[in-house]
Amino acid sequence: MNFATVVALVVVVVVLVVLIWVVSAYNTFVRLRNLIQEAWRQIDVELHRRHDLIPNLIETVKGYAAHESGVFEAVSQARAAAIQPGSTPAQQAAQENNLTQALGRLFAVAEAYPQLRATENFVALQHELTNTEDRIAAGRRFYNANVRELNTKVETFPANIVAGMFHFSRAEYFEVTDPAVRAAPVVDFGQGNA
Repeated sequence: MNFATVVALVVVVVVLVVLIWVVSAYNTFVRLRNLIQEAWRQIDVELHRRHDLIPNLIETVKGYAAHESGVFEAVSQARAAAIQPGSTPAQQAAQENNLTQALGRLFAVAEAYPQLRATENFVALQHELTNTEDRIAAGRRFYNANVRELNTKVETFPANIVAGMFHFSRAEYFEVTDPAVRAAPVVDFGQGNA
């Protein structure tokens, strides 16, 4: 083999290695994008389930506290805003936070009516809503983990070159901004009453 042949072989090998790496990086970005879309669709299913439970919850509470129409209207408006399609994850998170706050006011109203809290329908709806909230939280963790992985790939060298070439960009997190959710729990063992 002469020197020109060796150089040509080295160039071909280097080009093949780079090409294989580019294809691999591209496929990784596609896989991550698809995982994020799948995770978002699962969150969307659970959000729709949550939204479907709310009218029944409002009607149940209305039977005991009909004079609390402002609270019912606030929950209905927050629900209507939350079910609007086409929102980004950040916009959806803000709408869901508003809905959570409105539901908190509804449950505060329910606390004033012991007969309501004792009804099977209310207890079942509250339990179902709690289970749905847990599934949303699990879905949010899975979604955000995939977003973190994609965002890290998009920002790190040399994968960011492939991301730029094929227009892969950062994804948005689905984050809770409700201060009540983010606040540290307060533990009181009754010592402040002494």
